[in-house]
Amino acid sequence: MTENSTDLTVLVVDDDFRVASMHAAYVDAVPGFTALPPVNDARVVARTVTDSRPDLVLLDLYLPHVSGLDLLSVLDVDAFVLSASGEGESVRTALRRGALTYLVKPFAEKALADRLRAYARYRRLLAGGTHDQVAIDRARRVLLVESEQAPASAAATTEQSVLEAVTAATADLTVMEVAEAVGISRATAQRYLSHLAQTGQVNLGLRYGARGRPEHRYGPLGL
Repeated sequence: MTENSTDLTVLVVDDDFRVASMHAAYVDAVPGFTALPPVNDARVVARTVTDSRPDLVLLDLYLPHVSGLDLLSVLDVDAFVLSASGEGESVRTALRRGALTYLVKPFAEKALADRLRAYARYRRLLAGGTHDQVAIDRARRVLLVESEQAPASAAATTEQSVLEAVTAATADLTVMEVAEAVGISRATAQRYLSHLAQTGQVNLGLRYGARGRPEHRYGPLGL
């Protein structure tokens, strides 16, 4: 934790500085969490963890010089794996070596935020003292974040309109482009797009804009 607050500190490790910066921004947006300066060189991760003592590391697997899976074996710190690989062997190895969760990139900001909030609850449930089996099992279960439930039936028309806007597009759309096409707010469009992406109804991709800033873009399946 940071010296002057009770925030949980998070170290992002990713060799792509733009992705690392975006994930750090995701962390800072969650109350109770503070992102440390990201690390892009896997060779200095162990020393950085020793010096800064983060509560949690967000670790990419495919890193130059040192494999993220190898780092999991030596880092004495809680860790989430954030990887573009969904290969079963990589997932099993990461979990076997201590990863608390595994997120496949690219993912919506909410997906990481939900898991960070679950991690904070996990920490609170296991804080101090001795715990019985019921408490330990409860703490482990809170880490298993389920997908966002489908919107209520009253909102089904809006969700269908969002899906149709994405499906009809000839190129991937930003959240704002979808919002303008449907005539809804950006926040509402983001909520429905996140649900559609999580339920496999649209594709979620990551593109870099003119200024090199990463942004999520949504497109129809198979585009």
